[in-house]
Amino acid sequence: MAVPPPTRTHPARPRGRAISLSVPVVAALVLLTGSAGLTPPALALAVGAGGCGLWAGFHLVRTALSIHQADQSFVACRGAGFVGLGAFAAVVAVLLTWLSPPAVGVWVTIVFGLAAASYAIGALLLPGSGAGWVVHSRRAFDGLGLGVSLAFAGYLLTPAGVARPSALSVIAIGATGAAIVLVAILRGRLARWPAVRCGIGAILVLTGLGAVAVGTGGAALALAGLPVVLGLALTAEGGSRRDLPPAPLEPRHPDQYLASYPLLAVPAAVGVVAAVWHLVVVHTFDPTSIILGIAMVAVLAMRELLVVHDIRRYAGQLQTAEAHFRSLVAGATDLTLVLDDQLRITWQSPAASRLFGLNDDEVVGRVFAELIHPDDVEGAREVIDAVLAGEGADGPPALVTARLRDGAEMWRDTESTISDQRSVPEVAALVVHVRDIGERRHLEKTLHKLSSTDQLTGLANRRALMRELLAHRRRAGQPGTLLVIDLHGLAEINDSRGRETGDAVLIEVGRRLRGLLGPGDLPARLGGDEFAVLTADGAVLAYALASRITAAVAEPLQLPGSIVELHTSIGLAELAGGEDSDAVLRHADLARRRARQLGLDRVEWYDPDVEMQLNRRMDLEREVLGAADRGELDLVFQPVVDLRDDQPVGVEALLRWRHPQLGTILPHELLPIARAVGISAELDEWVLDAACKHLSAWTGGDNGFWLSVNVSPRELLTARFPDRVASTLQRYGVAPERLVVEVAEAWIAEDVPAVVASLAGLRKLGVRAALDDFGAGQASLSHLRRLPVDMLKLHSSLANASPESAPVSGPAVIDVVVSLGRRLGLEIVAKGLESREQCERAAKAGCLYGQGFVLGRPAPAERIEAYIESHRG
Repeated sequence: MAVPPPTRTHPARPRGRAISLSVPVVAALVLLTGSAGLTPPALALAVGAGGCGLWAGFHLVRTALSIHQADQSFVACRGAGFVGLGAFAAVVAVLLTWLSPPAVGVWVTIVFGLAAASYAIGALLLPGSGAGWVVHSRRAFDGLGLGVSLAFAGYLLTPAGVARPSALSVIAIGATGAAIVLVAILRGRLARWPAVRCGIGAILVLTGLGAVAVGTGGAALALAGLPVVLGLALTAEGGSRRDLPPAPLEPRHPDQYLASYPLLAVPAAVGVVAAVWHLVVVHTFDPTSIILGIAMVAVLAMRELLVVHDIRRYAGQLQTAEAHFRSLVAGATDLTLVLDDQLRITWQSPAASRLFGLNDDEVVGRVFAELIHPDDVEGAREVIDAVLAGEGADGPPALVTARLRDGAEMWRDTESTISDQRSVPEVAALVVHVRDIGERRHLEKTLHKLSSTDQLTGLANRRALMRELLAHRRRAGQPGTLLVIDLHGLAEINDSRGRETGDAVLIEVGRRLRGLLGPGDLPARLGGDEFAVLTADGAVLAYALASRITAAVAEPLQLPGSIVELHTSIGLAELAGGEDSDAVLRHADLARRRARQLGLDRVEWYDPDVEMQLNRRMDLEREVLGAADRGELDLVFQPVVDLRDDQPVGVEALLRWRHPQLGTILPHELLPIARAVGISAELDEWVLDAACKHLSAWTGGDNGFWLSVNVSPRELLTARFPDRVASTLQRYGVAPERLVVEVAEAWIAEDVPAVVASLAGLRKLGVRAALDDFGAGQASLSHLRRLPVDMLKLHSSLANASPESAPVSGPAVIDVVVSLGRRLGLEIVAKGLESREQCERAAKAGCLYGQGFVLGRPAPAERIEAYIESHRG
């Protein structure tokens, strides 16, 4: 019998089985006729049992051959083949009985032995009866012991009138064969019911043939054929099954529990009972019975020795496995605990003392929860309860992360896996493997700290700031402010003194920030020269903190061989003012940029207008680069009037940017943008060229009318500026004395010697120079004597102050300034005149010229030309 592929089907099998069952039925009917005397018993036995044997033999052999052809495996078909050979041997035995003169009895016994051997071998080779010659030989020896005992008992229990010596061989052969088949059935997989039916059938065949072989005669001979027919039918049905499920895996040691079977006790009990009964009845033992008894005892003794050998071998294997287990557990890096149903610790591994300093008397008998930190007990209990309830039984072991107390009464971070082994009889408990993860936690914290800390300053980095900002925003109802700090001058320090000095400056700034903050504030470095502070303070306290930071950072920093001065721009944004953390950071950064535009050491709050202004600024910075090429730049001119007769003596060229979407951009907004993007020199060149072009077209040779243009310090301090002015005047045919170059007083202090040299170069060309917005600076009078200027243009604050509002700083100051200028031989122009009263005051103070809205507003070139013509007429 074997297991073919499960896809093979036999649609005609039910019909074939019905036809095959008719053969044993007919054979049984023939045997019944013989027992009833209707036919000779020997003939009925030969026809009935012989025909059924032929049917069963051919059926089994054909099945074996088809299995061999399908599976190409001799092992798969040999069980059915040997059972078929046993059926053919049974046919020969019954035919010999039919032909049986008295001398044929020996051949019947021989053929009976062949049948017993075939059935025994076939039963051992059927699927589910084990694999390997060691297993088969051991089971055959078990059957031999049982057969010898049964033969001994049968011989002793045979009546004295029966030819006992002639029956001895038949009893021994039959008992041995049947015993081997029985052992094969008992030791095989009981789920293989076809093999069980085949084995029962073999025992029935051997029983019937044994009765025939001992010389049964008359009607009993035909009745002895009935178990043969029934047995042949069972062997044919069970031995030819091909639709069996795959055989389960064999255990590693299928005979390791030999002593648990009753096979050792059954032979001894049968032999002892038979011997006692024979001793009581007969009172003596003949030599044959003594030999059989000795053989039985020898077989049983040998069987016992084999069992002892197996037990010792398996005991040695268990000792080796236990030694391996102890060495693994003792050297493991995990602590193993065994918990009973009450979660009490019943055993701990030897590694407990080495890893955790826990002795058995300190742990065994205690509840597992007593070792866990009180804050972690609830979470651990939930996991353990889930394990006890059977949740996740098919998944990985449950994981418990908790702090456990060690032998030094310290809490350790541990990670435990809990395995439910209650279904294993040898364990019947929960097994907990505890691992110390303290070093891993320490490493995780270190890595987390490294990932959240700026390595140079030790402050929090951007990631940590954003995480804390998010956490602070989630705590609703609490105020908070974010400060973004920008350092000025760090790039110059890195370029001039090296990166090491720059890093020292950043470290010092971080130290000063930490010294100003409270325990609830978080300082951070965003990168480069940008810092940030997250504070829980409201608007007033946050602004005060920003002011203190500005003052602290502005203090001179003493470095080896140098003193460094830093300045800051700080932007503030309320945490509740943004949709998310990124929006809050963006708001604070926009306020910081606005503070930087307004000057050094400024603190600015974010509001929507700031964002609009910055967006406008970014748009203008992006589009100003091509404004001249697109023809968007324009000039307007404001007249300068002689205060004595109201006649125009000159004009000042003022730059305008005619933006197609934003309208007219005035110089106070345009010029800082030009300086930021680095095109202020190009704008000055464009203004100079366009102004001279207009001037050459207006005057018609009137050399008394002049034009003034404003020049930035960067353009003025270039070595090629005087040459450019000369080439422009020559190109448009403008006399040098008709051009006035204005320099703002606030820019003079940047580099006085260089400004003096450049103005001197212009004077050599004949170009006049004017000091613009005089009176607004802090060192105006000290520089006035050194500067080669021809004209002073007074700041509007000097001319517009009324005598009533400022009697000291009003007319008295303008009188002093005008008097000083006239003594130096300079022409004085009062700017910002907005009323006739201011014009009269300026004229009374000694100013020759005036400029302001009351005298003439800035206008395009065409209107200024008409204005000049009208006044000239």
